Amino acid sequence: MNTKRGSRVSRRDVLRGGVCGAAGLVIGSGLLGRAEAAAPTGKAKSVIQLWMWGGPPHLDTFDPKPDSGEPYHGPLGEVVETNVPGVKINAALPLLAQQADKYSIIRSMTHGINGHETAAYITQTARNAGGRTVYPSIGAVVSLFKGYKAGYKGLIPPYVVLTRPQGRFSEAGFLGSSYKPFATGGDPARPVFIVEGIAAPGISRERQELRRGLLHKLDALNGSLKGNPKLAALRKCEDNAYDLILGEAGKVFDLSGEDQELREQYGLNTFGQSCLVARRLVESGIPYVTINYGGWDTHKENFKAMRTKLPQLDGAMATLLQDLSDRKLLDSTIVWWGGEFGRTPKIAWGSPWNGGRHHFGACFSSVLAGGGFKGGQVVGESDAKGETVKERPVYPCDVIGSIYEQLGIDPDGTLPHPQNQAIHLTPRKDEGYKMGGRLNELV
Repeated sequence: MNTKRGSRVSRRDVLRGGVCGAAGLVIGSGLLGRAEAAAPTGKAKSVIQLWMWGGPPHLDTFDPKPDSGEPYHGPLGEVVETNVPGVKINAALPLLAQQADKYSIIRSMTHGINGHETAAYITQTARNAGGRTVYPSIGAVVSLFKGYKAGYKGLIPPYVVLTRPQGRFSEAGFLGSSYKPFATGGDPARPVFIVEGIAAPGISRERQELRRGLLHKLDALNGSLKGNPKLAALRKCEDNAYDLILGEAGKVFDLSGEDQELREQYGLNTFGQSCLVARRLVESGIPYVTINYGGWDTHKENFKAMRTKLPQLDGAMATLLQDLSDRKLLDSTIVWWGGEFGRTPKIAWGSPWNGGRHHFGACFSSVLAGGGFKGGQVVGESDAKGETVKERPVYPCDVIGSIYEQLGIDPDGTLPHPQNQAIHLTPRKDEGYKMGGRLNELV
């Protein structure tokens, strides 16, 4: 497995590669024509993945254990009734409690892996780490089948990460660099969202236009070599790049026209404004958007971190669900919340942890909403202290396969491989993977 950090599409890649026709690069490699999948029949068109990098604590969020005792729940032992009778979540999420009819909670996620790299890999690819094959992430696969293979023509690549790459593994895997996510960089909570390859600090629109004019004045070859196909391709690349920088496509990242009250409801912080940008991206037709929300690796002082992170999560995610619903986008947009694992139910109170929670892959929670998934449901159950799966284990391949189905992608179909190996989108039973079965109870 390639665990090189910072794998992404750079500013140069966007201006020279993506906007020059990433689909053409893929078709030219011969990969696109060999992809196999069922014709799209699913209800969903897009995915917004709320990736809680580091692993969110399930007891402090969607699987509270108020009767587990102070050594387990700590200062976050209270629960709140949701708008779905019988479903309770942590009292630190009161806004999400009022949106519970829009999402379903999986309380029996498991893979048993406690390392960030290997847990992130299986959670994002449905495959175990190791071996010679580096599998693509779900975002890369969706960008193939719902993006390039489906005739996607947008200037913004079909797989976007806000704001920095997830790292930990190569998201594109054997599909190749054309399927890496476009990582925006920047911070949408700042007055100007400096998106890599689209905006630059201190460079106004007028200055960009002057730069383009100067470029044309210095272009001595254009007049003498008219009709040259290579120069024509370069000019097309330039036109696409400036359409992205100065035209309508890049405006999707500009939040200045959004209602200020709505921006405040999302939260005037990086995660909140990223959720707003994600809504704008799927509204514009981007198939897969990941929000990489870090800071959940709370080995030390977990509850101090939760005082900041839980209100941000609560406001942003609740507003995102309501906003998508109001705009009639929730039915066609899957919202997937979770991380690579959970955190230890029993709190590490001693020094140097001072109330920390460690990595925990035995049992944790995920949330699914929209895109054909039912809301107001709870799948599976953990034991009284949240330490083991009590009922209905759910594995990463079950979740990813179910998401593919809702997108109209056949999870049993095959992926294009550079050596023509028969690689299925999700593992089959004869490959030795543990499976709990697709989430049929949610569709």
